[in-house]
Amino acid sequence: MAELEVEIVAEDHFVWSGAAKMVKARTSDGEIGILPGHSPLLAILAEGELAIQPVSGDRIAVVVDGGFFSVDNDRVVIVADNANLGEAATAGIR
Repeated sequence: MAELEVEIVAEDHFVWSGAAKMVKARTSDGEIGILPGHSPLLAILAEGELAIQPVSGDRIAVVVDGGFFSVDNDRVVIVADNANLGEAATAGIR
């Protein structure tokens, strides 16, 4: 089964990393969903909530204040101005 390798960092701290089935985010052009096999992309991240469906475990919500994200070869890198995990989430392995 294909999966995404996801890493989320804020400008001053590590937020989360791990394997995921899907990532949803809000960009300056609207909402986007990323699945394995997605074409390369670089986008401006809008303020709002990221939704990550990890390969194992419950959905993870991350509130971001903007930034950018890139997708290339099933690797998603999100660099946020500021980011906080939802209360139920725990930090992944770095």
